[in-house]
Amino acid sequence: MIANRAPGTDPDRQETDLLSAPEGVLWEVPQPLSTCDVQLDEHTVTTVRQHGNPSGPRLVFSHGNGLAIDPYYPFWSMLADDFDLMVYDLRNHGRNKVGALRDHNIPTLISDHDLILSAVVLEYGKKPTVGVFHSLSALITLLSFGDAYSALVLFDPPLCKPTASEQEFIRSAERMAAMIRNRTVRFRSEQQLAELLAIFPGFARVVPGVRELMARSTLRQSADGEAYELRCPREYEAQIAEYVRSFSPLLDLTTLTCPTKVIGADPTLPYTYLPTFDLGHVSTVDYDFIPDASHLLQLEQPEQCAAMLRKFLSDQGIL
Repeated sequence: MIANRAPGTDPDRQETDLLSAPEGVLWEVPQPLSTCDVQLDEHTVTTVRQHGNPSGPRLVFSHGNGLAIDPYYPFWSMLADDFDLMVYDLRNHGRNKVGALRDHNIPTLISDHDLILSAVVLEYGKKPTVGVFHSLSALITLLSFGDAYSALVLFDPPLCKPTASEQEFIRSAERMAAMIRNRTVRFRSEQQLAELLAIFPGFARVVPGVRELMARSTLRQSADGEAYELRCPREYEAQIAEYVRSFSPLLDLTTLTCPTKVIGADPTLPYTYLPTFDLGHVSTVDYDFIPDASHLLQLEQPEQCAAMLRKFLSDQGIL
């Protein structure tokens, strides 16, 4: 574990009117205040980046399957004034190198989560810490059964209870994995992927500039230097999609040991990822959804997501 601290003021602190932002806006993720390298296994290191206000309560962020934490910047940058932000990419995602496919599974990601959280506490000290996770990273956190968080805010986690709808969930996961394995792996440029995302229904609602940020964050230049390729290879993403169908039914929200808010996509919209969990099972958590938001709700309505997080943490006495 190596911590590197950058001098200067925090460039996260900015005010942006996303609703009026013009097409072509360019999101630039700033340099972190410091970094902490975490050794996950003999061959794998991930870097936790610190942004925001180091004197505030700590928020720990990660992302969904096949994505990276940088595309969520329009969301987490809105929290920089009041919170100490720790952001990281899951193994084989984002800024991380690609390791062995055999190690790319949910049990390994659970172990990674616990190592990362322990490293953050060791490097930066103990204080109120809130996990803020989306989709796959939310599932991983729920499966870790840890008690290190003061609270959890989970965005559209892929939850499923063993009911009659479980078969629908499994079929959707299988379709998703098959679609991922047919995904384009090489692109002429980052702009080509951004233009392709513009025609995908799942990216129809994102705020201006997010598709371009997504392309820059999820592509790297190929070894031959002639194209761009996915940072998280499609077979890795597909393998996790298949794991989700097995692990989601194991979740039991009644075992949570800290205040938890689940913020979901609009249940009246056509599914853009996997079927949402039965709303009858959320009596043990503070559940809400964002109207007209799909699975990528933090990229579509970042201001609303940040406001709901602030309200929940204020109610818990954390802010």
